[in-house]
Amino acid sequence: MDEATSALDVSVQAQVLDVVSEIRRARHLTVLFISHDLAVVRRVCESTVVMRRGEIVERGTTDAILRNPQHPYTRLLIDSVPAGAQA
Repeated sequence: MDEATSALDVSVQAQVLDVVSEIRRARHLTVLFISHDLAVVRRVCESTVVMRRGEIVERGTTDAILRNPQHPYTRLLIDSVPAGAQA
């Protein structure tokens, strides 16, 4: 799913993410979810890989990466989230 919710209204985005989560649970699926929206990544992803220019710069659990980023690019992404938006 490449930027599957990027152009959606927040309420529609939440509905789509709920449906994706429901399908994943019911069918025991793994989904590759690509997004620049760290709040969505936090909600949907158990594991995260951060890429920069096609190279993996960091990987791990989503919680660990968002709480304690190890790579400068990951820190830059987290710092770029507008105030009030939860990453």
